Amino acid sequence: MTVLPEGYHIRRAEAGDYAGVIETLKVLTTVGDVTEREFAERIAYWKTVKVPVPARGKRPVGMGEILAYNPMVITDEAGRVVATGNIIIEAKLIHHCGLVGHIEDIAVASDQQGKRLGMLLINTLTEIGRNAGCYKIILDCDPQNADFYKKCGFSQAGLEMQHRFRSESKP
Repeated sequence: MTVLPEGYHIRRAEAGDYAGVIETLKVLTTVGDVTEREFAERIAYWKTVKVPVPARGKRPVGMGEILAYNPMVITDEAGRVVATGNIIIEAKLIHHCGLVGHIEDIAVASDQQGKRLGMLLINTLTEIGRNAGCYKIILDCDPQNADFYKKCGFSQAGLEMQHRFRSESKP
């Protein structure tokens, strides 16, 4: 099992992580002009969105409320955000009103790559989904990243399709 380097920590993202999360996400894609206030409002909103408790299903007894958005960060020994990712829990009608986890926005700072932080982040997000009672966890990735996600236990299961609307979005 892979462990965090000494002095590194993994935790839920907080409003004070603004600069580190935004900078880390730039490794992944175009972030845009997100203000500190917008970031704090989004983090606060994510803390309020709960997944409805299914009438039946795999959800462990005594689990309590499940948050739909679960943004996580890894910080280094100086407290700097060096990796970030999110698992969004979706309440479905299919599979007896089951839950599906969507892993999104996985990014590791360029100077931190090769330390297995991405794998640790994926494993943590996967465990959040498993503990929530998700019947599956899915993600989309660039073909060049497929081998990494296979090492994390994922397998190819389809083809991603998209319809973009904003011109500033990365193709």
